[in-house]
Amino acid sequence: MVATKAGLTRQGPDQWLPVGRPGYLSQQVERSLRFLKTDVIDLWQLHRIDPEVQVEESLGVIAKLQQQGKIRHVGLSEVKPHQIEQARKVVNIVSVQNLYNVGARQHEDVLEYCEKHGLAFIPWYPVAAGKLAQPGGKLGVIAKRRGATVAQLSIAWLLHRSPVMLPIPGTSSVAHLEENLRSADILLSSAESKEIENAVGS
Repeated sequence: MVATKAGLTRQGPDQWLPVGRPGYLSQQVERSLRFLKTDVIDLWQLHRIDPEVQVEESLGVIAKLQQQGKIRHVGLSEVKPHQIEQARKVVNIVSVQNLYNVGARQHEDVLEYCEKHGLAFIPWYPVAAGKLAQPGGKLGVIAKRRGATVAQLSIAWLLHRSPVMLPIPGTSSVAHLEENLRSADILLSSAESKEIENAVGS
């Protein structure tokens, strides 16, 4: 499955602006189709909800593009439960992509909403861009005991946390991808999961 996003523009270094105008989002979908050389986008996600545009307007055009067969599934990014509820009145939402990892769990309410309603939860920044894997930390001790890397342990924790969890760790090589995939083989007990959480929180 190939997923893409639209709805966030970069104005400069570390300057991002949500743009949810229907015309802009429609244009971005068409550009993605050409760029990806496909007739349909498997999963299209609204990068951010634009506070200046009604959600009904932003997602209304996406619903039309979905009806035209250009988008298969629709997801949201960086939202709260009430925003998901609002969006679901316009178009069927299948996934939510929010910042989440063992050291950043501020979106527990969103994860619980996804579990309740059967939505996929896609945590971005799943290993905090390597920050969780710094040498000498408590996670390193636990990882060594399990014969794993800290990154693998962090992903394994996510998979243990919820059945709707779909981590998307970044990678730049096939070897790294294969290393990440081996995280699924690490089965954690509830006690180990809690130990990992305490190690990051302490």
